[in-house]
Amino acid sequence: MMKAFTSLRSLLWCHWAMVRKKGSLILCGAFLFIAWNALLLLFLWGRPPIGRLGEGGGAEPGAGEEWGAGKAKMGGANGLAIEVFRLAEEVESELETQKKLLKQIQTHRELWEQQKELGKKESANAKDNKDIQEPKKNHQFPAVPLYRKIVDDTKTVVKNALGVTQPHPDTEEGKEDQKQEMLENEVDLTKPTPQIIIPILVIACDRVTVKRSLDKLIQYRPSPELFPIIVSQDCGHADTARVIGSYGSQITHISQPDLADIPVRPDHRKFQGYYKIARHYRWALNQVFNVFAHSTVVIVEDDLEVAPDFFEYFRALYPILHSDPTLWCVSAWNDNGREGLVDPGKTDLLYRTDFFPGLGWMLLKEVWAELEPKWPKAFWDDWMRHPEQRKERSCIRPEISRTITFGRKGVSLGQFFDQYLRYIKLNIELVPFTKLDLSYLVRERYDEVFNKDVYSAPLVKVEELQHGGSLKGSGPFRVQYSSRDSFKVLARNLGAMDDLKSGVPRTGYRGVVSFISRGRRIYLAPHEGWTKYDTSWS
Repeated sequence: MMKAFTSLRSLLWCHWAMVRKKGSLILCGAFLFIAWNALLLLFLWGRPPIGRLGEGGGAEPGAGEEWGAGKAKMGGANGLAIEVFRLAEEVESELETQKKLLKQIQTHRELWEQQKELGKKESANAKDNKDIQEPKKNHQFPAVPLYRKIVDDTKTVVKNALGVTQPHPDTEEGKEDQKQEMLENEVDLTKPTPQIIIPILVIACDRVTVKRSLDKLIQYRPSPELFPIIVSQDCGHADTARVIGSYGSQITHISQPDLADIPVRPDHRKFQGYYKIARHYRWALNQVFNVFAHSTVVIVEDDLEVAPDFFEYFRALYPILHSDPTLWCVSAWNDNGREGLVDPGKTDLLYRTDFFPGLGWMLLKEVWAELEPKWPKAFWDDWMRHPEQRKERSCIRPEISRTITFGRKGVSLGQFFDQYLRYIKLNIELVPFTKLDLSYLVRERYDEVFNKDVYSAPLVKVEELQHGGSLKGSGPFRVQYSSRDSFKVLARNLGAMDDLKSGVPRTGYRGVVSFISRGRRIYLAPHEGWTKYDTSWS
């Protein structure tokens, strides 16, 4: 018994040491926490065995001798095990009451860290005007997982001290324990991790209109500490640099150092801009993950304007992206997001898509570690859409875009801008995504409902959907394509984008493109037995 409590006390102290930090609030919290545990252990150690107290200070069925007899009947070690397990349960109950204390200490610690870091940055800015800063690595200690680990490790210490073995997983008891453990450790996908820092990386070059993008980001940003803005500038354009520098400590300005032309083959000289963009992306993402030491990032370009709930959107979707291995990005963009192609009443509607959308997207450090060694020299966005990179993973995208582009001028020379991009509808409502249940986006649940919705919809011909058609109602209706050419013809007739990349249509999921046409929900879909994309459809 003494061995169990000695190990328990050491365990609690080690866990507390993980979150100890200088500062009066932290020292005060530490003192309260240690004092509370000391009183708790003294109380539990000094109390009599479990049962009703008898006159002799023992437990029923009598005093000391009778307790010894009862212990013998229980089987010696088994009786002791039952007593200690009960004691461990009481320790767990008491630890529950300390959960709020841990959270409060954690909150004060993080605020202290953020204020200290902000003070350092302001001092550095006042001292000199260096563009590149290397902030201290952000430390994150989620309070609830730490608390759960204390409880789990407490049980382990007690069991090890008694030599108690775990039930075999094939037994009923073992299966029940496994089920309970899964329930306890289940990730709540509807609640974002409150401590996660999500930096916004703005890719800039020579557009002074980056001011429009930065103004909206700063206007809608709920917290400079939780959403630091890093502007990475290429091109060495002085006027653009002055605009970025005018924001002072509200943003961090870094500059891509290599401005030289990139050697390319003669027929690619006209694509020099695409090569420089790919080089810039690689350098900037390495800065975010390796120098600034962040675990995730949202990338926007200098010609994007964001919606009022842009930050709420990404904050809510981070836990799902982090926990679902079948996802590899979250995008704020809907390629078929033009007025008339979206349902304005479904501002909270989200989809899975096999098409990489870009234009305001979230990336995890783990995925960047996979992509960086083979990052392409040019055309990085189309490269991301190759099956070798996608690996059958999907992205999340909204019904109504959370970004719009205002940059007609660029390396693409306005491709798609006049025909599509300038008409994209930007969401203007603040949707409380962090308060919504978004677990429907996890693949197993999503696929079942999605397939049922698509293939239970009435199959119709495109002529029935056009003016003068006989169809009534708002749908949904299904229009089926059977080849690359039939897809392109049907998409054009219905107003959707008709291009494909590596066989994947824009916004497509399992070959299905969902949009509104003349007020009706349409599923432009392959046959029901569809299994994979044909990469020759490009």
